[in-house]
Amino acid sequence: MSTGNWLIAILCLGLLMIVHEGGHYLAARAFGMRVITFSIGFGPAFFRIVPKDGYFWFCLTGDKIRIRLWKHDPEKHGPTVYQVAMLPFFAYVNIAGMNPFEEIDPKDKGSYANASVLGRISAIFAGPFANYAFASVLFFAAFFFGGRAVLPTNVNIVEGRPAAAAGLKDGDRIVEIAGVKVDEWEQMAGVIAARPGQTIPVVVERDQERLTLTVTTANEAGAGKIGVMAKGPANKVPVTAKEAGYLAITRPPIVVKELVVGMWQFLSGKVEGELGGPVRIVQETARAAESGWTELLIFLGILSAYLGAFNLLPFPALDGGRLMFLGIEAATRRRANAKIEARIHAIGFVLLLSLVLYVTFAKDLPRAFMK
Repeated sequence: MSTGNWLIAILCLGLLMIVHEGGHYLAARAFGMRVITFSIGFGPAFFRIVPKDGYFWFCLTGDKIRIRLWKHDPEKHGPTVYQVAMLPFFAYVNIAGMNPFEEIDPKDKGSYANASVLGRISAIFAGPFANYAFASVLFFAAFFFGGRAVLPTNVNIVEGRPAAAAGLKDGDRIVEIAGVKVDEWEQMAGVIAARPGQTIPVVVERDQERLTLTVTTANEAGAGKIGVMAKGPANKVPVTAKEAGYLAITRPPIVVKELVVGMWQFLSGKVEGELGGPVRIVQETARAAESGWTELLIFLGILSAYLGAFNLLPFPALDGGRLMFLGIEAATRRRANAKIEARIHAIGFVLLLSLVLYVTFAKDLPRAFMK
């Protein structure tokens, strides 16, 4: 892969982080909270945009170099410092009052700590929601401008699976299944998935003849499977704005469902899988960029929906973990001890960071250097 594709991948992943943190930022501002910092990356800043003396300033090298940009309105723009830092795989917004170890003025209306439960829930939930909504935007652009990839129903057979046991052969074209006429792979897969553990008739076209076979589907996590793979390239079919809109709305929940089912199967040991960290994500994004902009948009849409769903997991340090505490507060009308909650989130962050470092150095980097 070219250096350009790697650069595109890093910029695209940065965009997903900006969208996520932008959701937190906009919701916090909407509820009157004061956002101190909006940072893409952790660590020392490459550059900052700082509000000072009635203007925004572009600052480099520890603010030694300053370039005046445009006027700063404290009421309209707030005190936010925008920066790009050296570690590019993380981003954050620093909202006033989120740190329980700092002194908080109980009369400070711009503090997160003094905001309503609804305001705090909105500020936290808005990040994952922004990623989820942005996934729809990416899917719409991909399908409307690039068309929809349609796989034919020609199959290759996986040995030892229901299709092979029923007598299907490589190259067969499935034309009807369970009484439903099919001409697209996705449609066919949906019909099969809806019938787990059922015995169904399958009509195939082989050597210009039609044969009716009987297949008993496997039940895998509540979905029917018969053990076939697509044979032949996909065809690109143009779609209308209405069709692209429908696909843009329906794809994110499908992606989230696949993530949840896949994680459950992996954690329960039902399927084997490979863990991937930031390096693997950049690598796969660069590979998608190499395949074309339509494939890149679809991959980013999937990744954005994944990011939104993953952050809603009720694990400390994730948005879902914070929402869990806020949900308990809303139900009991009693706020958790902020310092204890902060320590729990710190433990969660250390665990997540340890997992990321392990996957990066034990999995991603060896895999990258072996290729």
